Amino acid sequence: MFRLFAIAIAIVAAGAVTPARTQNFPERTVKLVVPYPPGGPSDTAARVSTQNVAAKLGQSLIIENEAGAGGRVGTRAVARASADGYTLLFGGSNENAITPALYKKLDYDAVKDFVPVAPVANDFQIMVVNPSLPVHTLAELVQYAKEHPGKLSSGATIGISPHLLLEFFRARSGTDIVFVPYKGAAPGMADVMAGQIQVYASNKSVLLPLIQSGRLRGLAVASAERWPELPDVPTLHESGLDGYPTTLWYGLMAPAGTPPAVIGKLNAAVSAALNMPETQNAIAKLGLQSRTLTAPEFGAILDKEVVLWESVARAAGVQLD
Repeated sequence: MFRLFAIAIAIVAAGAVTPARTQNFPERTVKLVVPYPPGGPSDTAARVSTQNVAAKLGQSLIIENEAGAGGRVGTRAVARASADGYTLLFGGSNENAITPALYKKLDYDAVKDFVPVAPVANDFQIMVVNPSLPVHTLAELVQYAKEHPGKLSSGATIGISPHLLLEFFRARSGTDIVFVPYKGAAPGMADVMAGQIQVYASNKSVLLPLIQSGRLRGLAVASAERWPELPDVPTLHESGLDGYPTTLWYGLMAPAGTPPAVIGKLNAAVSAALNMPETQNAIAKLGLQSRTLTAPEFGAILDKEVVLWESVARAAGVQLD
């Protein structure tokens, strides 16, 4: 999908951006849209991973949070932006693979309306509970939930990977746990720490410090191996829950029709910034894994992500309006 669509970019771009403008790109500030509120996993990853991109581009790069509707407001805005490289999306698994699996009536196409620019990092997810809940494993959570049907509440940002993780768990375990949707990660984290909800899921980059400080208790990580920072917390597979993806991708996306030469310059700048030791160290402190790939390589991965998350959505029984 992304790879095949990229073949047609040059044809579309010919009438949109003149060769001179392409050759001199960038001539002004580049805007990177994060489609979620400040403080969440995507926002944190965007600010850390792109901190040195402006220097490599030779122009300013500003981050704008355009939150709403589970990331769809900001994503739609970029899909409709000029295909000139000056408006980009901080997207990836959630925005360009999970969204089309969950929403079948969007007024934009999360795949065809974008072209991959560059990946920046992988993130991982974890299920947590408020420490007051007397459970320490997924098995204990299942037992407790079945002994108290309808009494527990789980929460996550609606329409993205943590939401799918909780619903995948609920469907596979047969538990009656009420799902509470949130517009962003920050309010959900506040509520689970306050005991307003008992079960929560989000990404390593924002939950790890809260687990290490004892404010939340980790039950299982959605990754291929245990996290070195939490060696006593098992994986989903070890906990008897198979079939859920082990990696989330973050990356920059551009509106479809953006000239290949512009994509190439952006990819080179992002990759050069990611290869700087200070950037790598900052990303590692969040528990993320930095990634550098060409635009076509990133597109090939997102093609597979679309198929993968479609199967997860079906297994979880989630489809949203």
